[in-house]
Amino acid sequence: MADNSSNSTYWATNIRIILISLVIWALVSFGFGILLRPLLAGIPVGGTDLGFWFAQQGSILVFLGIIFFYAWRMNRLDREHGVDEE
Repeated sequence: MADNSSNSTYWATNIRIILISLVIWALVSFGFGILLRPLLAGIPVGGTDLGFWFAQQGSILVFLGIIFFYAWRMNRLDREHGVDEE
């Protein structure tokens, strides 16, 4: 990352990945687990309703997925900009 343009591109992409991940996490945990829970109450999943599942387990699983996606995407971005650790 020798020039300022490359730094700006790297950080802009990094911030965009973070913001997208946070929006997905907020939508799943707060949106589906709290706000939309009454709408999801009639859909059965594993012996309970979908709203409860999102509030208790789904948001955690989505969060873990976001962590793995972020690590994979940042490793790729680091390689693209020549700042990878390998």
